[in-house]
Amino acid sequence: MDNPDDLGRVVAALGGDERPAQRDMVERVTRAARDSRILLVQAGTGTGKSVGYLVPAVQAVRDSGNTVVIATATLALQRQLVTRDLPAVVAALPDAGNVTTAVLKGRGNYLCRARLSGSVDGPETLDMEVGGGRLEKQAAAVRDWSTRTDTGDRDDYPDDVDERVWRSMSATGRECVGVSRCSFGAECFAEQARSTAMSADIIVTNHALLALDAMDDTPVLPDHDMLVVDEGHEFAARATAAATGELSVRAAERAVAAARSLLDDSTAERLEEAVSGLGSALAELETQERPMPRSCVPSLAAFRDACHLAVTELGKGDSDDAARRHRALAALGELHDVAGRLISGGDGVVTWFSPYPAPSLHVAPLSVAAPLGDYLARPAAAVLTSATLSLGGDFESVATDLGLQGWDGVDVGSPFDYSSQGILYIAADLPRPGRDGPDQLTVARIRELITASGGRAMVLLSSWRAVDAVAANLIEKPVAPDIEVHVQRRGEPVARLVERFAADETSVLVGTMSLFQGVDVPGPSCQLVIIDRIPFPRPDDPVLAARAERVEAAGGNGFMAVSVPRAGLLLAQGAGRLIRSPRDRGVVAVLDPRLQTARYGDYLRRSLPPLWPTSDLAVVTGALTRLAQSTVTADA
Repeated sequence: MDNPDDLGRVVAALGGDERPAQRDMVERVTRAARDSRILLVQAGTGTGKSVGYLVPAVQAVRDSGNTVVIATATLALQRQLVTRDLPAVVAALPDAGNVTTAVLKGRGNYLCRARLSGSVDGPETLDMEVGGGRLEKQAAAVRDWSTRTDTGDRDDYPDDVDERVWRSMSATGRECVGVSRCSFGAECFAEQARSTAMSADIIVTNHALLALDAMDDTPVLPDHDMLVVDEGHEFAARATAAATGELSVRAAERAVAAARSLLDDSTAERLEEAVSGLGSALAELETQERPMPRSCVPSLAAFRDACHLAVTELGKGDSDDAARRHRALAALGELHDVAGRLISGGDGVVTWFSPYPAPSLHVAPLSVAAPLGDYLARPAAAVLTSATLSLGGDFESVATDLGLQGWDGVDVGSPFDYSSQGILYIAADLPRPGRDGPDQLTVARIRELITASGGRAMVLLSSWRAVDAVAANLIEKPVAPDIEVHVQRRGEPVARLVERFAADETSVLVGTMSLFQGVDVPGPSCQLVIIDRIPFPRPDDPVLAARAERVEAAGGNGFMAVSVPRAGLLLAQGAGRLIRSPRDRGVVAVLDPRLQTARYGDYLRRSLPPLWPTSDLAVVTGALTRLAQSTVTADA
């Protein structure tokens, strides 16, 4: 660290205490910035890792005039950095008052004034009509808010808003006609945010936008000297998602409907016939198939060619309908490109048909390692950090996924004493989990553990079927009359559910793997985390299955190379829900004996926080009972 007093000033400004792991992280990141290195930093929960990289980032700007980009996976962390952590660091560091910061998101996160004016139809008009009064009321509320907001940023909207409503009032990058061609360009919320970000010293963005900058030929972010990727364990998956194309009949029908009045009748009819043909081809398919069935190719080719004809015609239209034409052209152009990728296929891509939630075709890169490796090597320094970067005890898996060459890795540890604060219980006596959800013995074990803990439990399950079964059991036959069961439902916002669970100290939260990450419930509301099975990826996950097959073809073990590291990451994230502060105590219970008995069990255990391990149920229930009693006494 260039100035060892800088961290102390920042910690004091935030009202915290210095932590050795945090100081170590600051020193490591400072060294990487100075020596132009790629650094992987595992920083356990409670380290204060955001300050651990923000202090060196602000120092680099202050001392060297560098430009820094920081990317996060979650909007919650992005907001925390922009509204709390970064301003505190800048204010606390000497001579850093001139350091400027800004947040940059994709255009779809901002209201579009052209659509608000009604001059351009939104892509979700039909959905709005289907949604009826509820969506119309939301739309009216958003319109009213648009007259008062300075940012137009969805994250600043004070209430929940349906995705269909927001999409009808926003525009993606492809849909935007550009500031010079839009009559609202001078007032554009997205352009104002982008203009501010492009001149800032530190730009805070998200993984999705960073992935577009890495995978697309058109630059999205400004040139930068230093890149920090927080929640770095997610970046390769986000990049894969950003490069994945989808083609559904519904999306095609929507695009054709938006372009219909702008096209010659013959062109529009050809498009409609092509969409109908594609729909007929997909209707003959009933189950997921990988690769995409070749029977789809003729109808795809007809649709691609019809899109090409329409795009050419739209590009020659007059300027009176410039905005509408551009949006129609963007929608059809994107579908044209996806159809082309699906037809071309090749060794480097994965194609598949999925019947859910609606019949659709998909295409994704088999690997994003090469483009990400090149991208992460461009800035003088790149830092990727997370609480779960080291899987099986090393960084090789994450580094391979990111295509890194010439990198350093360090685990700075955590301020928590995991072995004295928590127990890892492996239910080695239970049967191996089957595919039909938890059996009676497993459900009985869940009830026994929750009874001992007096509620205060988060039950993380591997499928919606398991959620339904366990929740029904706990609700129909309560373990205690005063223990409420909060159940995650399909499509329900997770944040509100977690808030209710955290506020109800003896309740139980039952949900799926979406709760494995980003849930922070410190204190007595969460003293037991139950995981029903090792979270291996679904065997029919198209991209991961294709990657495993590639490893097998090269003579390796696809399961160990692909599925086990992914399971280790999710398992570590799930177990990390327990200990969130120095005062937390409790048990992580994994009801899958393979964690103890399988040959890959040691790898998975080394990926977890170093909790005290046991398979003795009596020891665990006794510890939970004593902890529950001490919590009740403390509350009294």
